[in-house]
Amino acid sequence: MSDDPALPLLSLHHLTMLSAHPLELIDAAAAGGFDYVGLRIVRPMKSDSLVDVVGNASLIRDIRQRLSDTGVRLLDIEAIWLQENSDFGELEAALAVARELGAGSVLAVGFDANQVRLQDNFERLCELGARYDLDVGIEFIAYCAVGTLPQAQAMVAQSDQPNARLLIDALQFFRSGATNEQLGAVDRSLLRYAQLCDGPAIGPVSLDDRRREARAARLLPGEGELPLAGWLAALPAGIPLSVEAPTLKLAGLPFDEQARIVGQTTRTFLRSLPEIACSSIHTTRKDLS
Repeated sequence: MSDDPALPLLSLHHLTMLSAHPLELIDAAAAGGFDYVGLRIVRPMKSDSLVDVVGNASLIRDIRQRLSDTGVRLLDIEAIWLQENSDFGELEAALAVARELGAGSVLAVGFDANQVRLQDNFERLCELGARYDLDVGIEFIAYCAVGTLPQAQAMVAQSDQPNARLLIDALQFFRSGATNEQLGAVDRSLLRYAQLCDGPAIGPVSLDDRRREARAARLLPGEGELPLAGWLAALPAGIPLSVEAPTLKLAGLPFDEQARIVGQTTRTFLRSLPEIACSSIHTTRKDLS
């Protein structure tokens, strides 16, 4: 874990090394000096591959023990893509596991063109999350049904659920055309943590290329052209940052080595920020446990 109180708490997002087994990911997070880890225990799409954690009592015990042994904590579980055929029985089982493992948040994405049904399902997910003391963060993704910050804000406001939150991903934030001024105007209480990465200033055009960039071709913080200093300054002071940066440059390296590079690169970048950004994100180091 990071011993630098001047830096925000950091989490290693599962997508950064998606092929890692949950136990490998926790070990990698510890090796990379991360405070938290995020685990993918829900398939975004039925066809997506996944280590089945839900329903595997032995693996759940092992994950809980590994978290305890390493001191790494579970920030969130993901990724619930709300769709026409979302199975809330399965989703509740995942939320129960998330709570058992100590998570405080669950990440959701709107992927249903029927806005009425999508809104209803988001509210239903929030109600389920409340049973397990979990926040539900809606992440807007430029190529999904909820694709902009205003759309995500409207969904949260309409839900009238006390545990409904906004999840801001740096790449999707800039690809959607959002501005730091918009971010600075967001209700601070809706932002529990944010996802950090970097990328080229101009993104790909085609839908397939945008998906590929998001899932496999991001850049580590400070290695691209996104105006991250202003973005970080517009976030609530000290909230944890989940590093979601699947990058081709690290493909094939051992997971521990990948995490060390990601952690070191991220911390170096944060320390390099202009004073105005540093004062915003470092003032209060917020722990979500």
